Amino acid sequence: QVQLVESGGGLVQAGGSLRLSCAASGRTVSSYAMGWFRQAPGKEREFVAAINWNGGSTYYADSVKGRFTISRDNAKNTVYLQMNSLKPEDTAIYYCAAVLSLRATMYVVGRSYDYWGQGTQVTVSS
Repeated sequence: QVQLVESGGGLVQAGGSLRLSCAASGRTVSSYAMGWFRQAPGKEREFVAAINWNGGSTYYADSVKGRFTISRDNAKNTVYLQMNSLKPEDTAIYYCAAVLSLRATMYVVGRSYDYWGQGTQVTVSS
């Protein structure tokens, strides 16, 4: 079992930055592909970013491309999401997810993931 705990969310003004962290425990996630998803009130969960097991490949939703950066530190069993130039429409609960995979495949669909964190709230004020 893999337990994921997100942190780093909060309230920020439009144009500001936040860095989310996703700390894994239970197993090393160095063999896991990781992803970030978000869900805004009244909306379905949507894909944000993905990274393969060694960090060699990343993929982003068009809505965050150029503003968000996903990265990982396997030695710390942690994945990050650096969010810059935040917009009010980025307001959501952000979740990290993990799936065992040594492929270069980018997993952009939520049901592809086996483990999920509890989420962290990000609120961007205008």
